[in-house]
Amino acid sequence: MGQENSSPVLLEAPRGTYPARVDDKGRLKLPANFQTYLDGLPEKKLFVTSVDEVTARVYPIAVWRANEKLVEEETEFADEAADILFIANRYGSDCEMDGQGRVLFSPELRRKLGLENQPVFLIIRMGVVEVYSEATFQTNATRASADLPAKLTKMRKRKFK
Repeated sequence: MGQENSSPVLLEAPRGTYPARVDDKGRLKLPANFQTYLDGLPEKKLFVTSVDEVTARVYPIAVWRANEKLVEEETEFADEAADILFIANRYGSDCEMDGQGRVLFSPELRRKLGLENQPVFLIIRMGVVEVYSEATFQTNATRASADLPAKLTKMRKRKFK
């Protein structure tokens, strides 16, 4: 008999930037590879919010729970941590991705970030889907491109290939 491989499959998040759109009902249709990534997680529950009032974030619930635990245990920056949690709860809501790969954003979050019926850009970083308005994405792209040769030189000294 053949021996079956019983080691767990490591879930790898998609790389790159993906265009998407928040529809007039506040639903974000995720690209297929984002859907596959989120479907592969043990828990389907998500927390959709902003922690900086600039970028929306779609947290797998396990990642969000780790943030809540960090805030509960924080002593040095307790006030700052509590403020971040307050903002996250102000704009946040629990949800699950629907059968068509859509995630619902609260009206407060959509209004604050100007995402209603607008194109957006998606990036997954540290297991979290980051959602940028077109204006925020362009601002970040301009900042990131500034003095890029010097940034690359610094990183190459740290073995970036």
